[in-house]
This record gives sequence, structure tokens and C-alpha cells, in this order.
Amino acid sequence: MKIVITGGQGFLGQRLAKTLLNQTTINVDELILIDVVQPVAPNNDPRVKCIEMDLRSPNGLAEIITAETDAVFHLAAIVSSHAEQDPDLGYEINFLATKNLLEICRQHNPKVRFVFSSSLAVFGGELPAVIQDSTAVTPQSTYGTQKAMSELLINDYTRKGFVDGLCVRLPTICIRPGKPNKAASSFVSSIIREPLHGEQAVCPVSEDLRLWLSSPNTIIENLIHTLTLSSLPLRSWHVINLPGFTVSVKQMLADLAGIKGEGILENIKFEFDQNINNIVASWPAEINCSQALELGFSVDQNFKDVIHQFIRFDM
Repeated sequence: MKIVITGGQGFLGQRLAKTLLNQTTINVDELILIDVVQPVAPNNDPRVKCIEMDLRSPNGLAEIITAETDAVFHLAAIVSSHAEQDPDLGYEINFLATKNLLEICRQHNPKVRFVFSSSLAVFGGELPAVIQDSTAVTPQSTYGTQKAMSELLINDYTRKGFVDGLCVRLPTICIRPGKPNKAASSFVSSIIREPLHGEQAVCPVSEDLRLWLSSPNTIIENLIHTLTLSSLPLRSWHVINLPGFTVSVKQMLADLAGIKGEGILENIKFEFDQNINNIVASWPAEINCSQALELGFSVDQNFKDVIHQFIRFDM
């Protein structure tokens, strides 16, 4: 297979690339990583081609996405708080770049599997206790609006046969390795990751806040699973809520203490930030993911397993 990953130098892009290259069930002949900074080929694998490119301009995309391209994973985006602070940049990167990619696929390979990483942020406001597949998108943030716009565009391109599109809404990913970023949800990983490293972390939200989470490895497994799915009927809703599980911040910290002892919680400082709390609290905390499970997507069992996964793979 010839596969393209945008946001190829990001956390998810690099993890997806590395996992794809190690697959035995999917034969990767060529993997192209695109990012605004020069991507790095995992393990210097000769099958990987790294391209530094700003997707706000379509120049050069026609040489990358060709009739031989089997799949595009569109992961490139600026994160939630950044998009809120700079909405114009958000519309350019989170929406215009998506349109540029779709148009190239339409012109050169309308059968390509186009997988778009969407977000829980497409939901907001007054929500039902449990989100269903039919729940309307009502974003309460600029980032969520941009993701929802892209979902609608991909659905329309797919309905018209311009592309074989599939939008997958990712749960909040925890625990991400590395350092905090500008995402409103950055604290979700940092309140676990930093204490595990013996460092201080700030929790800006209520301990009672409930979250819909998935581990990084399960997210990657589910992204790769999209390559095995048959095309949905043209007039289907080409959006899937990926499986996750519900956990409160209080329970996350209790599970951390249960594994590492109560003393580790001394590394966490509570500084309530109304803006961050409002953004994250507007996202759904529980989703009916029966459709995704029927389609063969995977789900984590509990948060303790997520912590153990981080300790094993990312520390």
C-alpha cells in the first residue's frame, strides 16, 4: 500500500507511521509523511518519504497524492486553545488544508481512502447524557466548529463519489508522552505523566469533571483498522465515534495513587481555570459506541490499564 500521513511529525503521526511499518497484515510499500516541519522517518525506514509542506497551499500535492495512493490519514491540525486564540489560522489549517487535500484526491484518485481525525469538540452546549451516532454537532469552540465543517465537507465529497471518506472522532487521548501543548485537554495527560516523572503538574479543572478517553495505542489500532473497512454506502453518515471510556479526574488520580502510592499526588497542584474547564466540560463524557464496536474497533478496559501502558511503552 501507498499511504500518506499529514501531521507526520506529530505525536500521532509518528506513532501511526511506526506502527504501520511494523504491520504484518498490511503491506506498506511507501509511506509519505507531510508536516510543516521536516518529518523524520521512524528507524530510517527506506519505505518512508518525508516532505516539509504547508498544506494551506496545494502546490506540490498532485505529485504526492496520485492514482497509486491507497490511503490518506489527515491528522494535521492546530489544537483547541490555539485555534480559539487565533481563529483565522485555525480556519486556514483546520479547514482550508482539508479542502485542499480533498480536491487533490477528487482530481487524481477519487477512490482513495481518506481518513480524517475529528474530535469530541464538534459537540457542545446542552447535550444528552449519552451521545448517539445521530446526535447533532453543536460545537462551542472555534476548533470544534472547524472540525465539524471538515466533517460535513468530507461527507459531501464522499456522497458525490469524489473521495472514499471516513471521519473518526477521537476520544481525548491519555496519556500522551512529551510535554504539554496548547490543547485545552493537555492537562489530562500532564496530571498523570508529570507526576510519574517526579515533576509538578497543574490541574485546571474540577475533580468531578468527567472525560471520554482512549489510550494512544488503542487510537492507533483503531486508525489502522479503518484501512480494513469496506466503503460505506454513499448516502451514509461517514462519521464514526471511536470507542472510549468515561472517567472522572478524581478517579484518574485515585488510580494513579493506587499504582504509585498516595505520595505521588503531592506533585499535582490545583489552579482552577474557568476557560479551560468550560471548554472541556462542553465535550461529551459518554458516547454510545456500539456501532464502532460492531465494526471491529477496539476499546480500553479501564484507566489503570492506560497508566500501565504508558509506564511500559512511553516512560
